[in-house]
Amino acid sequence: MVQKLSRRQTAISIGAGVIMAALGPAHLALAQGAGDPVRKIVLISDTQGAVPQAFQAAQLIAQAWKQLGLDVEVRPMARQAQTQLVWFDRDKWDTTMWRMVGRPERSDPDEMTFNLFHSSTAPRGFNFVGYNNPEYDKVAEEQRQTVDPAARQKLVRTAQEIVNRDQPYAFLVHPNTLQAFNQSVFDPASIVVQKGVGIRNFWTFIGAAPRAAQKTMIINSGTALQAIHPLYIAGAPDSWMNELIWDRLVRIGPDGLPRPWAAESFKFTDDKTVDIVIRKDMKFHDGKPVTIEDVIFSYEAPMTTDKSPMYKPFVTDIDRIERTGEFSLRFHLKRPNAAFATTALGRVYVVPKHIWEPHLKSVEGKPENLESIRDAMNVGSGPFKQVRARLNEEIVLDKFAEHWAAPKIDRLVLRVIPNAEAVVGMLRSGDINLLSEYGGDPDVLEKLSKDNANIKLTQETDVGIEFLAFNNRRLPFSDVKFRNALSAAIDRNVLVSAAWNGYAVRSVSHVSPAIGFWHSADVKPAAGGIAAARTMLEQAGYKVEGGRLRYPAGVKETLQPPG
Repeated sequence: MVQKLSRRQTAISIGAGVIMAALGPAHLALAQGAGDPVRKIVLISDTQGAVPQAFQAAQLIAQAWKQLGLDVEVRPMARQAQTQLVWFDRDKWDTTMWRMVGRPERSDPDEMTFNLFHSSTAPRGFNFVGYNNPEYDKVAEEQRQTVDPAARQKLVRTAQEIVNRDQPYAFLVHPNTLQAFNQSVFDPASIVVQKGVGIRNFWTFIGAAPRAAQKTMIINSGTALQAIHPLYIAGAPDSWMNELIWDRLVRIGPDGLPRPWAAESFKFTDDKTVDIVIRKDMKFHDGKPVTIEDVIFSYEAPMTTDKSPMYKPFVTDIDRIERTGEFSLRFHLKRPNAAFATTALGRVYVVPKHIWEPHLKSVEGKPENLESIRDAMNVGSGPFKQVRARLNEEIVLDKFAEHWAAPKIDRLVLRVIPNAEAVVGMLRSGDINLLSEYGGDPDVLEKLSKDNANIKLTQETDVGIEFLAFNNRRLPFSDVKFRNALSAAIDRNVLVSAAWNGYAVRSVSHVSPAIGFWHSADVKPAAGGIAAARTMLEQAGYKVEGGRLRYPAGVKETLQPPG
């Protein structure tokens, strides 16, 4: 009798060497010899001029890994090229420096907990490393559905423990964000500090009060923008512009809690029903009124199609949307969602249906999705409207005077300045009057603040994280023991002092200590250091021969370094 093997059994038979490596020390002790040498590892980094901290951290990490017998190449890339490779060619890279920047809606742990690591977001969403753990998926789903804060807190902390065990990322630091503004230009009382974000936030942009004739706020970005787009989640500066051009039903207040915005009110009538009443005085920048149909379309586009993959995770728990009046609607949820007000109502932009419905039809039946659409002049209903967008140079927004919360400044200009030293000079000269990000030597900025009484310096522990992303889809990073060893070899204290000049705290999880209720202080990194990492690799069956680290016995290397 011939037994027919299933696809899974065939894979196990073919991949016996790989599976031996995953079974643990007890099984690997039986193996003799060693497998293939681990190929050269390419570590992608930001360029030194754009983000010197990440570049320096990459150099330090590479030095540590070389002591394990690895051949490591640090490959700096401009942010756009890095994103193109990492985000869209998900199986063609090894490891990369990356960051999840502090955004107000990340004050709730759901976005980091669910979107970053749930397997459903691996093909095209935030889980770009391809992490897949059914145990984790279950916890991530359950925390989202648990309304009781104490019970949900326990689940969020359990999720941190699982991620710490599996190390899909090597978490590095939560930066202490350095920002500054010119208090001769803006009334200090009108500059808002948002927990985990700092002074570069929506409330500052709409509320900053000019003290004299200068009514233009000029901010900076160290990296070029990728897209001004309401359905594409790109880098930090892109998000700063997007949230000013497009409204959301809910905004996250400076206290980290959701508050009505384009929604005049929102009310949970039960765990699975949310009633919304929208404002009656809203207009898009092209003069057309914002209707309840625009709001419904904004949510149904990612709900009912696969053409908005980045926003789909925010709406997956919506079963249907019911129009209940000229200015009202009701969300019917599939299940309770404790983070719905923050991560759905406070995350999805209200877009004009008359513009985006034709865009949606234009990509039907095509491999492209809505993220590929680029409008020369973007139309939203937010407090600022687009005037000019040169993504590599400058973005100019003007006050939308007809907005119910029109800004106090007349114009906001974002200038792309990759060089950190140049940024300090422009702050000194007045060519920038709000320093929205800074990647240079903190001592230089502190000296400027001491020498110039008009420059007010602020510091805030970021709700975001800086990390090293491992490509879990490909060897050697598909081996959890290998990931743990490489993470253990990284000295976070050195990174904090040498790369971030002391302006950061060590990171052990995706939940920042800036949101202390959710952050688990019990999660600890594995005992670190080169010696500990070597022991971990040896116990997992790896050997060093001729100065090169080799796989466990039977494991064959089939990949080449990224080209």
